[in-house]
Parts: sequence; structure tokens; C-alpha cells
Amino acid sequence: MAERLKILFLTAWYPSQQAPLAGPFVREHAKAARVHDDVVVLHSAARDLGAGGFWKIEQETDEALTEGIPTYRARARRLGPFSYVARLWGIEMAYRRIVADGFRPDIIHANVYPVGLPAVLLGRLHRIPIVLSEHSSEFQRRALSPMRLAGARLAFQQAQWVLPVSRSLQQAIEAYGIRARFLVVPNVVDTRLFRPGITPEEQAGTRVLLFIGSLDKDHKKGVPFLLQALAQVGRQRSDWRLEVFGAGPALAEYRQLSAELGIGEKVGFRGPVSRREVAVQMQRCSFFVLPSLHETFGVVLIEALATGKPVLATLSGGPDEIVTPEVGLLVPPGDAGALAVAIDYLLDHYKEYLSSRLVSYVQQRFSYEAVGRQLDCVYRSMLIRGAR
Repeated sequence: MAERLKILFLTAWYPSQQAPLAGPFVREHAKAARVHDDVVVLHSAARDLGAGGFWKIEQETDEALTEGIPTYRARARRLGPFSYVARLWGIEMAYRRIVADGFRPDIIHANVYPVGLPAVLLGRLHRIPIVLSEHSSEFQRRALSPMRLAGARLAFQQAQWVLPVSRSLQQAIEAYGIRARFLVVPNVVDTRLFRPGITPEEQAGTRVLLFIGSLDKDHKKGVPFLLQALAQVGRQRSDWRLEVFGAGPALAEYRQLSAELGIGEKVGFRGPVSRREVAVQMQRCSFFVLPSLHETFGVVLIEALATGKPVLATLSGGPDEIVTPEVGLLVPPGDAGALAVAIDYLLDHYKEYLSSRLVSYVQQRFSYEAVGRQLDCVYRSMLIRGAR
């Protein structure tokens, strides 16, 4: 058995007490990496220090946030044009603290481009190889400022590997003219939490459609098209209801739209929900719907599949690489008519998607073991390459 490597996850996004839903997918990657290697997380967090000091380093003590992975937070004060320097120095001081605590990394695994350049500089200073995972939808939305693009370009070019979570995201990065050594490593699903359960009998033959996501004013998750599609379905049949879990500024707008479309009584807006409750709701639904206009990956899709439920999604990027005919349906984004046809089909045929086949599909591609094995192979290839 190969000796376990020591991997330092340096990340701009990570769950915290102030923002418990910030970057949970980074923590899931860290948990996957931990299957084969030892992992410590360094979160370059928001720059709110209160009174005194230029930076602050602390170790996270909330076990609900760390989930067993030692986690450090480095915060730097805003200092105008010197803010970036303060951030870099805070990361360096945190690195020294981690080493003093007995963890000397073999690999620095940066997560999300804002810490890409700090990771490269840290790696150069301490002669440690760098790999960079990318999750940001800013590339697909063409939303990077010139300064951010320059930093991302330099970081990607200097990293030994760049690991976008989907081919769609890789293509969006390359569309900026960025060249790097790419390898797609997908997001992860916790198959111990997201697993088939005992599904209650459907009341009076009513099928339950489930949507979980943010309710934003830009409608990135395509909720208006879902409601319009259901209004079309509702003209022909009434054996369904939609459960919506999530929060955001468009909630009131979506409630009003549901009422205007005549389906207000068929749509339940349930508010935000914990991951554990997400798993329960997925076990209870008939099938899951994600009508996004743009999607870097679509973690909720693999979570639904892991519970044995088929999914309906859009050709919006990441879902294109997840949803096959064996596990669900794909329709064009922003097309309420196509969405209505697919919903109508699944209302009659969702039971034909075998739960065991969906679960096996997820286990082989998106489990901690599967993704952890990919990450471990990347890490070891970096050390072999560096030794040449």
C-alpha cells in the first residue's frame, strides 16, 4: 500500500459560521482526497478582522464545519492597494502555523482561481507542486474582469494540473485563450447520506416533482420556465405537485407567477433546507428537476441519482456530462415547451428508471472513493513529474 501523501487544500470558498453554504463542494473534494491521503484545509476567508492586527489565523473548532478535516482560516485586513499583499502574507503565516503544528504538505491543492496565484507563489517559495481545481461559473458567464482574468491566466499556466469539474467549464476557460494542462475531475456526492430510502406511497396517485436551488433575480436556475412548463402540463393533467426548496430575492416573484399561471395551489415554496433534509426530500420525490440556464456542474443532480431518482435537466453545461438516457432526460435551456413534454413523459415513466442502476452509476463516477482515486493519481503524477 502506497504511503499517504500530505495535501494542503488552499481555498477561497469554504463553509464557515458566517456562510455555512459557501463552497460545500470544496469540502466534499477534500473529503474525497482524504480517502487515500492526509488533508488539511487553509481557507483564505473574508477580510473582517474587527479591531487590531493586519491578519488573523485561527483553527476551526466547529466539528459540523470541519467534518473531521483540520481546517485553518486566514483573514487579512483591507488595506487599500496593499490588501492583496496583506492577504498573501496572511496565507504565508497560516502555512507556517500549519507546518509548526506538524503538517508539511507534499502538494498544494488550490481551489477556485482567486487563490490560484497565492498558491503558485506559496508553492514557489516552499518548492511544493501546485494543482488547481476550478468550480467558478464566471468563466461560462464571461464575467471575469481584466484583472481577475490576468490572475487566473497566470495561475492556470503555472499549475502542474488544472482540474475543472466539467468539460463544459474547461471549454469556457479555454475560450478566454487560456492554455493549461487540464484534467476533468467531477464533483462528489456523499453516498452515505444520499441513498435510497423508503418512499411513502403517493397520495391519490400524485407524483412529486422536486426542485432545490437558489431563487435569484437573474433566474439562473430557470424557475420561470419550469413554472410555465407546469402550467402547460396542468392543462392536460393534475396528478402532480412541485416542491421547491431554496431561498433568494425572487421568491415573491415566483409565488406571484405561480398564482398568475393558475398553479399556485400545486406549487409549494418550502424555504431553505439542510443537506440532511435535502436527502430526505429526494427520497420522497418521484423525480428531480433542474431547469438551469447555465450550470457549471449540478451537484444536486448526482445527489438525486444517488437516492435512486431519475432527473430532468437542461443542456446548460455540466448536466450534459451527467445525465444520460439511462438516468434521465435533457432538454434545451429556456424552452418551457420542451420542458413540459419531458415532465409529461416522466410523470408516466419515472418508475422505469431502476433505482439500483442509478445508484451504481453514481458510485462508479461520483463517490468519495471514485473521485478520491482520481485525485490521488493526479497528486502522485505530480511528484513523479517533479522528480524528473
